[in-house]
Amino acid sequence: MTVKTLVAYYSATGTVRRLAEAVAEGAAKAGSDVRLRRLAETAPAAVVAQRADWQGNLDTSAHLEPPTHDDLRWADAVLLGTPTRYGNLASPLTAFLETTGPLWFAAELADKVAGGFTSAGSAHGGHESTLLALSHVFHHWGAIYVPAGYVGDVLQSAGNPYGVSALAGHDTPGPSEVELSAARAYGARVAAVATRLTRSGEHAG
Repeated sequence: MTVKTLVAYYSATGTVRRLAEAVAEGAAKAGSDVRLRRLAETAPAAVVAQRADWQGNLDTSAHLEPPTHDDLRWADAVLLGTPTRYGNLASPLTAFLETTGPLWFAAELADKVAGGFTSAGSAHGGHESTLLALSHVFHHWGAIYVPAGYVGDVLQSAGNPYGVSALAGHDTPGPSEVELSAARAYGARVAAVATRLTRSGEHAG
């Protein structure tokens, strides 16, 4: 049985989108069937149009569908990405997560393997607090949160044990190749854990 991985993200100017693409690539190389989804932009079009990088990222990812409850039901593993907003999740992701109450109440999200990724504009801009805030959602779901840890040289080099993060701002374009490599490794790690759990369940049955 092929493990199914949902990679869903919100990205304004493209940093988290590139992380998401790398995470999806890593999960696919680990043998997972992957769905890549982008949260719908909620900022007014007139505001987005004032930033060429914001508009360009929106155009680049326009072909991607937004995640749905059916995507969550389908997935064995769920990886969610968001830029940091005051050390917390961006509102488009929060709004989507707040719709998942019926799935949570019916235990449809329990025992799924989960992980997160983020970006911030400064070294102390909320990378860790955003990932920890995202993990609270997974705890409520009853999902199995898989941290990046310091597993292997690639994830050690990235230096964030909670998930994957990138440092990117006006003067620091990103993500870096080290961060993209970590995202690929993390996607593969989460998919591999989901595969082991799925196979264990098959043997138990």
